[in-house]
Formats: sequence, C-alpha cells, structure tokens
Amino acid sequence: MASFAGLIRPALWVVTAKLSNAYSGSTGDSRKLSETLRIRFLVRRHSYALEAELAFACRNIVCTAEVYDETNGVVVDCGSSTTRAGYAGEDTPEALFPSVVGFSTADAEGQARPETSNKRQKTSATIPSTRKLRAGNAQLDYRHEGFEVEPVFQYGNFTSIEAVEALWEHAWRDRLRVNIEEHPVMMAEPVFQTKAAREQLLEALFETHKAPAAFMAKSAVLASYAMGRQTSLMVDAGHNGTVVAAVHDGFVLKHSITQSCIGGSALSQCMLKSVEAKNISVKPRFAFKRQETSPGHFEVQDVGLKGLTDSFCKFHVQQIAADIKESIGRVSDLPFSASENANIPTVNYELPDGNEIQIGPERFNVPEVLLQPSLLQSTFAGVVDTAAAQGASPASLLDVIQDSISRSDVDVRRELYNSILLTGGCSLFATLRDRLERELADAAPQTAKVKVTSPANATERRFAVWIGGSILASLGSFQQMWMSKKEYEEHGAALMHRKAP
Repeated sequence: MASFAGLIRPALWVVTAKLSNAYSGSTGDSRKLSETLRIRFLVRRHSYALEAELAFACRNIVCTAEVYDETNGVVVDCGSSTTRAGYAGEDTPEALFPSVVGFSTADAEGQARPETSNKRQKTSATIPSTRKLRAGNAQLDYRHEGFEVEPVFQYGNFTSIEAVEALWEHAWRDRLRVNIEEHPVMMAEPVFQTKAAREQLLEALFETHKAPAAFMAKSAVLASYAMGRQTSLMVDAGHNGTVVAAVHDGFVLKHSITQSCIGGSALSQCMLKSVEAKNISVKPRFAFKRQETSPGHFEVQDVGLKGLTDSFCKFHVQQIAADIKESIGRVSDLPFSASENANIPTVNYELPDGNEIQIGPERFNVPEVLLQPSLLQSTFAGVVDTAAAQGASPASLLDVIQDSISRSDVDVRRELYNSILLTGGCSLFATLRDRLERELADAAPQTAKVKVTSPANATERRFAVWIGGSILASLGSFQQMWMSKKEYEEHGAALMHRKAP
C-alpha cells in the first residue's frame, strides 16, 4: 500500500507552488475582496482546479481505502488553547472553543485516575473517570459552584483520552451538529506526538465514536501547506509554548524539533503579574453585579466567590489577562528596556467591572519575553517554573529557531533560513515578524538569506493548521487516502504510521 507522502507529494509540489504564487501576487480582482473571501478564493480555486493534476500523479497507484467523495470531511485541530472544528473545503473553522473540560464536584464519587499519553510528558493533572466531563463556552461562561476546570493539553500532550473525547463530542454534536458516523475525520496532531498516543486517539475515534474513516497529519505540515510551501521552517508560537520544526518535501524532520516553554500562557501570567503589582484586583465577570442607583448610573457590587473552585476562578482571570495582552501588547522595534522607557505613554484598558487601568511599559515588556527570556528571572520571576519542571526550558525565539536549523541537514539549512513561517497566537503581536527577521539576519551566516513570512491577516495566522487540513481533506484525489474503519479492523491503528508517517 502506498504511503500518504508517496502518493500525493509530487502533486503537492504543484499545489504549493501555485498557492505560493497566489500569496505573493494576487490578481487585481482578488485584492478587492475582503480578507475572508480571499482565503475562500484560494482554498476553493486551487482545490478544485488541481484535482486533475492530483489524479494524474496517482494514476498508477492502487489504494485499498474506500473513497469518500460525496460527504464532506470534518477537520479537527485540538490546540493547547482552543479547539477548532469545521468542514473540509471551508475557509475558517465553524466551531471555536477553549481546550478545557470541567466537571462538578457534586457528581458521583469516583477515584481519580492519573493518566498521561506521552512518556516525555509527565503531568499531575487527574480527571475522575466516573464523572461527566463538560466542554464548550456554554458550560464555562456562567457561574458554576463546585465546578472544577482542567486543561486537556499540557505542552502538546493530552492529559486524558476521556477529556479529548469530550472536546470531540462538543465539536461535532453541539457545534457542527453532525452525525460523525457519516463523515471522515481529519485530525491535526503535534509534531512530537508518540505512536502510542496516536493509536490511542484512533482507537477512540473508531471504537467509541464509530467514525467511517480518519486521517492524521502533523500540524507543521498542514500549516506549511496552508501557506503554500512544501519545505519550510515552521515556528508555532502557541499557548503552552513555542515549537519549531523543519518540514522538507512534506516530511517533518523529527531531529529538528525544538521547544520553548514561553508561549501565550506564560505571557498572560506576566501581564497579570504586572497588573496586580499596581494593587489592581482582576475580578472574574461572575464575581460582581451592576446595580442601577439612579437613571444612567450603576454601582458595582461584589457578590463574592463563595462556592467557586480555585481552578474555575483562575481560568476566567487568565482569560481576562490574555485579552489585555492581546489588545494592547506590542513588540518593540529594538530590544526593550522598561527602566529606560519608564515615561512611555500609557494605554487605557477597561476591566469587566468598569475600572480603567493604565498600561505603560508593560505593553512592550510582556511580549519582549519572547525575545528576552532573561526577564523571567528578573521582572517576572516564578512565572514559568512549572513549565521548566516539565522538561521545556525557557528560550528565546531566536535560540529555538537557530537550534532547529543547526539540527537539520547541512544541505537544507540555507533553504530553511529563507523559508521561516511564523504562525500561532503569539505571532499576532505587531512588528514581531520584522524584529525577528532583523535579529535572525544579524545572527545567521553571511551566505544565508533570511526571510520570515507570516500570513497577512490574523485569521490565517491563528488557523493556519486548520486551513491546511481543510485544503488537504477537500482535494478530490486525497479521498482514497482515508484510513477506513474496515482497514482499522483488519490491520489495527498501526496502519496509520504507514499511511501518514
């Protein structure tokens, strides 16, 4: 049986070349479209126009998989911060919600069962197996007494298969409202996910949820396809950290994978620490109520946190800190020093309780942690102690990129320097791409031409992995590459390692 890469790699060269041309120079008509319509234009035009070329590339290959041409595949990307789900061929995911689950302490008593999916990742998170897990904004956005909240992923690894299934169920039952027994499932996976964890996910998908077919692809490969490249250095600055991996001709070079524990979560903690240092209390939205004292005038009354768990309150406070960081955070054009810029103009931010706070140097100092991790030992001491204990050390973007390139083969290093792709939530900071490209150019060998590319709009940066999965799963000639339930029953979950190494 032909492998996934051997089947479609020649045709993907054509796909990515044309997508790259489309990104670098769009026609006059496409410029007039909105950014969202432009994404739809690229996805659909290239998907359907290149079906004939893919079919030609696969003409001599016999595949035993069933073909799913008449039903749309469901694309699921479970990230460390948010879960994204939607239909193949669409421009953006239809469902977007936090990658956390909750359970009520009032449920039936049960023994906690610690579980981890990866030997590299040991976690203390425990989720009682006998309790009903709930996911989605509807369960998390209102006051829940006795409600515990647990993250589903910690540094790229899921803490419990039951928690992952809770996210799946919410995605396609409550948000997409589809019967998953009728739709093949494309799943994005971290670049460092082990074979055992992969097989565990496939077993749950086929045995518990009765999916007719499935496919798993590395997140770095999908993001590279979304940006029109078959060879690139993917820099994913996400929630739980930054992951850098080299992709060459559609394959992830596993020895090139490097990680840093500095990500959106650490930056949110830094921002929260900066705000609380000003004796400002950040209150969750359910900790107060507004009482109208006179027409047009309201008074904020504290209702307390009685009956609420620490994990539930912490989750909502972190959401507010993340919004502060994303709303006003900005990367300085040059290395930033808070002491030298103490008189920088402040920016106002209104907290949920109506209080306005003034953010000065912190709006530059917090994103600076991505490029100067030494701030975690001085200004923001203690923020990432937990992350460092899990095996991921704090390192700057510059260091993890250069480390990844140095681990790659000498023959591809020059090409990687010229094809650095920046994605993830942290890539949304203004001027981060320019600053990173300038510092890399100064540190790189003189013979290397450094080019850092990032999608033009926030939608493509945040959803690059999901968009790549949507493009791939919608290609007509890819349909024969699904791993069917029949193949799973005959060969087991290990077959996926051959179809998608």
